[in-house]
Amino acid sequence: MTPKQTNKAFYEQKLNVIVEYIHNHLDSKIDIKTLAEISHFSPFHFHRITRALLGEPIGAYISRTRVETAAKMIRYTSLDIESIAYNVGFETPSSLSKKFKSHFGVSPTAYRKDKLFTIKKSNTVGTTSSIKNSQNLNIKKPKFLNIEDKKCLYIRMQGAYQSLDYPSAWKKLWGQVKKQKLFTAGIEHIGLVYDDPKVTDEDKIRYDSCLVIHKDAEPVGNIGVKTLKGGKFAVFLYQGSYEFFADVYNYIFNDWLLNNDYEIRDEVIREKYISNPERVEPHKLKSEFYIPIK
Repeated sequence: MTPKQTNKAFYEQKLNVIVEYIHNHLDSKIDIKTLAEISHFSPFHFHRITRALLGEPIGAYISRTRVETAAKMIRYTSLDIESIAYNVGFETPSSLSKKFKSHFGVSPTAYRKDKLFTIKKSNTVGTTSSIKNSQNLNIKKPKFLNIEDKKCLYIRMQGAYQSLDYPSAWKKLWGQVKKQKLFTAGIEHIGLVYDDPKVTDEDKIRYDSCLVIHKDAEPVGNIGVKTLKGGKFAVFLYQGSYEFFADVYNYIFNDWLLNNDYEIRDEVIREKYISNPERVEPHKLKSEFYIPIK
C-alpha cells in the first residue's frame, strides 16, 4: 500500500481483479478459493472484506451477475435461452428459468416475448443499515497492541454459533485447569472465530473455545493444547449482548477497516470475553475483538 493510498482504494483495487475474473468466467465454475488466491486477500477474511466492498456476499454477487447477464442476452441477442443458460454458467436451462423467475418475477421466455416488460431491480444486501446500526453500539475506538505468543487449552466446536454449547466447553476446560493444576492469575477466555455465518453453512462453522494458560499442559480427549501466535492487533472494546456481535463485525469490516490505513493480517480473529455471562446482565457484558493487522 502506498503511503497516501486509502485502505478502501487498496482493497478496491484487489476487488477489481476478482470482479474482472468473475465476468470473464461466467461460463465456467467459479471457485471461491481461486478468487481468494488471485486477490491475495487473507483466506480468513476474504468473505467479510468482499461483502463490505460489494454490499453482498461474493456468492450472491456471482449468482446475481449470472442472472442479470442472462437478462441482457435475452433482450439484446437472438441466442436461444438454452445457449444463454450455458453461456452464463447454469448447468441446465431449467436452472436458469427457476433462478430468473425467482430473481425477476418473470420467466425468461415471457421476458423475451414482452420487450416492454420492466424487470424488478435486484435486492442486494447494502452496508448502509449496518453502519447506521453501529452508531448505536457501545464500542470504543480501537487500541493497537503487539501481543506475544500465548499457550492455551482449547476445544474445537462446529455448528451454528447460536447453537453451540459454550457453557459445557468452558466447564470442561476449567476441569482440566483444576486436574492438571494449571491455575494462575491472568487466565483468559478466548474464542477463535474461523468462519463468517453469512457465508459458511451452519453445520460447517468452526469455533474454538480457548483458555489462555501460563503453565505447560497435556491434551486430553477432545481438549487440545496449542499456541496462539502473537503479532499486532487492533483491539475493540464492546459492551453489550453477545447477540449483537454480527453488528460489531459489520462495523469493523464495513466502516473501520475501509477507512483507515491498516491492512488485515492472515490470522484468525479473536474474541475475548471479559465478563462472566452467568453473573453480568447481557447489556453490561464486556468483550474485546482482536483484529490482526500488519
